[in-house]
Amino acid sequence: MQRALSVHRTDGTRSNFPNWYQAVVKEADMAETSPVRGSMIIKPWGYGVWEQIQKELDRRIKETGHDNCYFPLFIPLSFIAKEASHVEGFAKEMAVVTHHRLKNIGGKLQPDPDSKLEEPLVVRPTSETIIGDAFSRWIKSHRDLPMLVNQWANVVRWEMRTRLFLRTAEFLWQEGHTAHATPEEAERETLQMLGVYREFMEKWIAMPVLTGLKTDSEKFAGAVRTYSCEALMQDNRALQAGTSHFLGQNFAKQFDLKFQSVEGREEYAYNTSWGVSTRMVGGMVMTHGDDEGIVVPPRLAPTQVVIVPIV
Repeated sequence: MQRALSVHRTDGTRSNFPNWYQAVVKEADMAETSPVRGSMIIKPWGYGVWEQIQKELDRRIKETGHDNCYFPLFIPLSFIAKEASHVEGFAKEMAVVTHHRLKNIGGKLQPDPDSKLEEPLVVRPTSETIIGDAFSRWIKSHRDLPMLVNQWANVVRWEMRTRLFLRTAEFLWQEGHTAHATPEEAERETLQMLGVYREFMEKWIAMPVLTGLKTDSEKFAGAVRTYSCEALMQDNRALQAGTSHFLGQNFAKQFDLKFQSVEGREEYAYNTSWGVSTRMVGGMVMTHGDDEGIVVPPRLAPTQVVIVPIV
């Protein structure tokens, strides 16, 4: 195991766990807060751990038949508003762009009134809506299904209480999005990717997790069912380390995502989405760290050092 700098809890107990966590992340030179409230700067050591996670997880995602792609950072507000429960779930966390130019007004830089956008743009909190719109153009027949894509991206959710890696206004993640002909096939996809996450977390991060169904009050906004990987941290609290969602036809109906079935009928597709983020780096710290500092599993350590004793 790789060990970082020595950092001790102030009282020698786990009662100060949040302070211990923040201290060891900073002292290990993994990340620091940025001038933008709630955002973080991921430093080379911390980003190196994320690269190790990304490299192996990307291999596993492609192994299950998914292709990588990329969708825009900006999403039309009208797209978000189409799915009622979706917009309700994210409304308080959205960052919105209303102008595209600044102007010196009275000695101060302010949005230029003449540059106001015809439609406000939401900075991507998640991509179900814009991908649903694209799928509706790409999918016409059962021969186009299943559609299996993944993207590595950044998202913005304007969090009020933030903590390095665990909860920040902007974070890095991967988000998979798929479309299927039947609910059974979509459900299998949802559970398959939950299994991919679980195996990766246990074998690569050495972070044991429990997988299961979230309650209706905790499920993803717009989903029929949400499954999650819950990891128990050293403070005896569970960390939601990854989620996989069966979306049913909710987004397909809003974005007219239809296909011609084998029987020649026009039907709505069934969607899934699933993702993990840089929160896993925080999970690694809280799983393996101790009073001496951060402990990094060998498979995630950016730099490998082998000590050969000579007698």
